[in-house]
Amino acid sequence: MASPSQQLPPGWTAEWDPASQRYLFIQPSTGRSQWEVPTSVSAQPIDNAPSGSPPPSMTHHTKRRQYAAGQTQVYYGAGDALGDQYGAPGMQQQQQQQPQQPAATGQLFTPGLAGEGGFAGQQQAQQPSYYAPQQEPQYINAPGFGQEPAYHPPNAPIHHLTDQFGQMGVGAKPLHLTTTNLLTSPPDPRELVRPPPEIRLPPNACITPSPYANSDPSYQRCTMNAIPTTSSLLNKSKIPLGLVITPYRTVKEGEPPVPVVNDTVIARCRRCRTYINPYVQFIDNGNRWRCCMCSMSNEVPQLFDWDQIRNQPGDRWARDELNHSVVEFVAPTEYMVRPPQPAVYVILIDVSHTAVQSGMVATATRTILENLDRIPNEDERTKVAIIAYDTSLYFFSMPPGTTESTMLVVSDVDDVFLPKPTDLLINLTEARQSLESLLGRINDMFQDNHTVGSAMGPALQAGFKLMAPIGGKIMVLSSSLPNIGAGVLKNREDLKILGTSKESGLLQAASPFYKTFAIECSRAQVSVDMFLFSAAYQDVASLACLPHYTSGQTYFYPAFNAARSEDAIKFAHEFGEVLAMPIMLEAVMRVRASKGLRMASFHGNFFVRSTDLLAMPAVPTDQSYAIEIQIEDTLTQPFVVMQTAVLHTTCHGERRIRVITLALPTTSSLTEVFASADQVAIATLLANKAVERSLTHKLEDARDAVHQRLVEILSSYKSSMTSAGAGANAQLAISENLKMLPVLVLGLLKNVGIRQSAQIPPDLRAYAQALLTSLPSQTLIPYIHPTFYSLHNMSPEAGTVGEQGVMLPIPLPLTSERLERHGLYLIEDGQTIFLWVGRDAVPQLVMDVFNLPNYEVLRGGKTTLPVLDNDFSQRVNAIIQKIREMRRGVYYPHLYLVKEDGEPPLRLWALSCLIQDRADVLPSYQQFIGQLKDKVNGANNY
Repeated sequence: MASPSQQLPPGWTAEWDPASQRYLFIQPSTGRSQWEVPTSVSAQPIDNAPSGSPPPSMTHHTKRRQYAAGQTQVYYGAGDALGDQYGAPGMQQQQQQQPQQPAATGQLFTPGLAGEGGFAGQQQAQQPSYYAPQQEPQYINAPGFGQEPAYHPPNAPIHHLTDQFGQMGVGAKPLHLTTTNLLTSPPDPRELVRPPPEIRLPPNACITPSPYANSDPSYQRCTMNAIPTTSSLLNKSKIPLGLVITPYRTVKEGEPPVPVVNDTVIARCRRCRTYINPYVQFIDNGNRWRCCMCSMSNEVPQLFDWDQIRNQPGDRWARDELNHSVVEFVAPTEYMVRPPQPAVYVILIDVSHTAVQSGMVATATRTILENLDRIPNEDERTKVAIIAYDTSLYFFSMPPGTTESTMLVVSDVDDVFLPKPTDLLINLTEARQSLESLLGRINDMFQDNHTVGSAMGPALQAGFKLMAPIGGKIMVLSSSLPNIGAGVLKNREDLKILGTSKESGLLQAASPFYKTFAIECSRAQVSVDMFLFSAAYQDVASLACLPHYTSGQTYFYPAFNAARSEDAIKFAHEFGEVLAMPIMLEAVMRVRASKGLRMASFHGNFFVRSTDLLAMPAVPTDQSYAIEIQIEDTLTQPFVVMQTAVLHTTCHGERRIRVITLALPTTSSLTEVFASADQVAIATLLANKAVERSLTHKLEDARDAVHQRLVEILSSYKSSMTSAGAGANAQLAISENLKMLPVLVLGLLKNVGIRQSAQIPPDLRAYAQALLTSLPSQTLIPYIHPTFYSLHNMSPEAGTVGEQGVMLPIPLPLTSERLERHGLYLIEDGQTIFLWVGRDAVPQLVMDVFNLPNYEVLRGGKTTLPVLDNDFSQRVNAIIQKIREMRRGVYYPHLYLVKEDGEPPLRLWALSCLIQDRADVLPSYQQFIGQLKDKVNGANNY
């Protein structure tokens, strides 16, 4: 065989890789390596731009602002003295089209840098001089973090359908693997909003050409979109195999609703109980179907080809379960142990002195009153009860048809009983008048309450007794540490053990009551939501046990004070959304997979009832779960199927089964395993595993485990996918689709949930951990990798309405090197929004945004921006509004104004979001990458 080098372009060499039995092609000048034979085109530096970048002819010339990036430029290699160190699009084209420009400005494109050309439409834009002394490019809307690719409707443009056919294996070819050198490719935040690697199924895997046949990643995504055929191949890659599932995610405007099969014809495999889906095969002239998981042959129900509504022959190929990966079946009676339960809400309101004085009671009762029409009640069976508590319990009897209510006081909290058998849990429709009257009076009733203390445990027991025969949701509003009756907690906040190996003890429940009571609730189909408001220690770690085991959610409002309008608005918005939220009741979830795969461990808010059955008394929308998968036997089939089934009752009284099906090809190629890895799903799974390890071991162990897993992935990639030859130790190689994984891991290591620090109060850490294990990927990724925008020089389109709503600025890398003293910046993580104002901000900018004369009179802290009669103010407000609305979930982030020379704690909090900077003992991204390089090279050199 002739040596490949005889046909190679200049600057490329070929080395035989004995492990893979194939040639590896290397470009020594850049350290780049690839399996494909390089062509003269691919030899050009422009090819180092990320896949998906347009060819040079499609990229507009842009003039970039100059940033004082200092060491960044040195670290990442030579860059243009006028250019952006993070890679400017179209620079080569600029050189070609404008040869008259002097060459003395230096290299205009740095090979290996993250190009911005993948986001077309960037043009030159002039800004008002007081916002920016230079120019910034325009863009076509780059979506914010976590915005998911929308479904394509059936009449979508042909290229969308072509993409979908590609996913179904029509003309499928192996995924292309592109190696990136992390040392010369700084993180580009826009990488995180790109869809995961394409799913390339073999031809004819799917029986219909539907574009919805495979699961959208917002419902279910896997850490790799090509499954290794053996566990040894999986172990070699070191990539964890797992599913991230958000079975009941919200359906936003413009997205198709989940189709519902109403005829109660449900075809399931007789052996493995898999639901029929687009990946089965019809055999025996269409009279039988072969299961895609266990290959069992099953009869096709006769009614499959009959339209019961029209009472005439039907088209089976039009059935939703054969065309959609996410579908709901209306369940027949055999899926019911009892008639479908109504929605039941028992609201426990702390009315102690602290709670009343903070304004929590008034805000809560007003919010309930304002949202009574939004509480799910389509079938008019919804039941509601209000129980107030301090050191005693206060029940309210509300006879239907009147405006009267009677308060019944129970002072014996050691042996809780219900003071009246009826009219405590009332039908929302029938007793609406008395409920409205009561809600208007509760705050006045307890206005002068000077009782200090909390019998929350007994209140929970009372709420449980009230609803246990039916099931439903308990919402607990608490402003202080429970200190009377069952579930008593003590202040165990000890500053001396923060940052030590004993700190993880503060993150575990202090009392066994909360876990045992939660499991009792789970058996009775009762879910618990916690709303916590205390200004002092409240033991969030113990109280969050209740939502954790009952599929509820924890909401935390530290030092809540309704006198601050921002506090009242945030709580009222989130509480109102929770009240109005459609929920799944009395649900159980099971995930099935093709033969050879097994669900090994489960992460999230639920109780594992048997080996793989997850009990969820009331599933809120947008709650996420992570499941680790083991490969037990060699996978011989060309593709595997994973199917999540959630049997539940809707909040309007209908028993249904939601089925989510994901089909993925199998591969025996390590190259394809790496090329198919989904960095967002991996980061989500690692976050869940880190929190669990911090509770069973120590926080330090959790951090070490995450860090070690990243080192192992990089080491495996280096040893398997790159040559150990020339320049190997001078780079840190990873596949293009995983190049944001290191910065995501760094963000996770710097997250409040597991960060190394002696300054984080246990309540804040416990709440952060609750978020890390329940947020869907779309909200979790910005929580560990915040978004950073420059507002003072954003393009004219930013903040205006485009085809997909308000357009956002281009996100910046998370480093303070991008902060300029005259600038206005926005940093947000989905929970908090910071507006950073540089100390040299000109008076006109301050006037246009804050309606104040100059920087000196600005005050930092929680704020609400005025909407002023100028274009810039309206655009900034539109961006903030868009950020609050664009993600799934009920959260309404606070807005903080941060002055560059303002209060140190607030400044440090905002700067901690810039995770590429060094902070305390935590490394900068450059240092982190350097440490990884040393460990990876060390691991490969002994």
